Amino acid sequence: QVQLVESGGGLVEPGGSLRLSCAASGFTFSMYFMKWYRQAPGKERELVATISPPGGSTDYADFVKGRFTSGRDNSKRTVYLQMNSLKPEDTAVYYCNTNYRGLMYWGRGTQVTVSS
Repeated sequence: QVQLVESGGGLVEPGGSLRLSCAASGFTFSMYFMKWYRQAPGKERELVATISPPGGSTDYADFVKGRFTSGRDNSKRTVYLQMNSLKPEDTAVYYCNTNYRGLMYWGRGTQVTVSS
């Protein structure tokens, strides 16, 4: 079955960096789009980044452009989200996502807190 497991979240000061990872299993990873979403308390889940198969071209939400970069390692079945210049408003649970055969799959998420 499809499984997505995020890791790498934590507490970081404004201006700091974190690198999130999402390990995937249960499907042919290299053939599918992967996405990062986030959800802050009291807000709707929003798309952060899209990573295309197989080469990993990316597209970002305007609010992270120039600060976040994402990529994929198909040999490791893993997608990454490098987050730099973090702001308090980046505080959220970050989720990995894929659409496999018409169904949306989500990981459990990893908490990112940006605070001094």
